[in-house]
Amino acid sequence: MPYLTEQELGAMGFKSLGKNVKISNKACIYNTDQIEVGDYSRIDDFCVVSGKMRIGRNVHITPQCLLAGGIPGLFIEDFATLAYGVKVFTQSDDYSGATMTNSTVPKQFKNELMLPVRIGRHSIIGAGAIIMPGVEIAEGNSVGANSLVIKSTESWSIYVGSPAKKIKDRKKDLLELEKKFLEI
Repeated sequence: MPYLTEQELGAMGFKSLGKNVKISNKACIYNTDQIEVGDYSRIDDFCVVSGKMRIGRNVHITPQCLLAGGIPGLFIEDFATLAYGVKVFTQSDDYSGATMTNSTVPKQFKNELMLPVRIGRHSIIGAGAIIMPGVEIAEGNSVGANSLVIKSTESWSIYVGSPAKKIKDRKKDLLELEKKFLEI
C-alpha cells in the first residue's frame, strides 16, 4: 500500500500531524485544517475522511471507512481500530418527512441532527459497523461486524447486532500489553 510522503502530508495543511503518520495515497481527506492526527496513526486505501476530527495515537483506520466528522466532530482516542468499511456519522437528516433532506437543500428547509461522536481508547469497531450521531463508544469496547450503534456504550463491553446490544464484558488484559508496548 503506497503512503503519502512526509512532504506530501505536510503540504495538505492538517491542523496537526504527529510523527510517523501513514495515510494512503488512495484515501480522500477533506477539511484537513480541521483534522488532527496523532503519532503512529494510519489511514488506509479508499477511506473518506472529512469534517472536524481528532485522531489519537496508534489509531488504525482500515480500508473503505467513511468518517464524517461534520461540524460537531469525531474524536477517536488512542489505540482504537476501525475495521474495513466502518461508517461514522456526526450529522444526519430528519427522515420523518417533516423536513426536506440532502445536501443540495438549504439548511432552513431541513432539520439536521448534529452531535459529536467519540470512540474510546482500545476500542475496536468491526467490519461494516455503523455509528450514528451522538454515540460515545466507551473505552475498551468491541463492536461486532455489521452492528448499528445508535446509543452510547458501557466501557469494556462487547456489543453486536442492529441495533447493537451488549452481550458480555470484554477482557482488560491488553492494558498490561500496552504498558510493555509503550516501554519499547
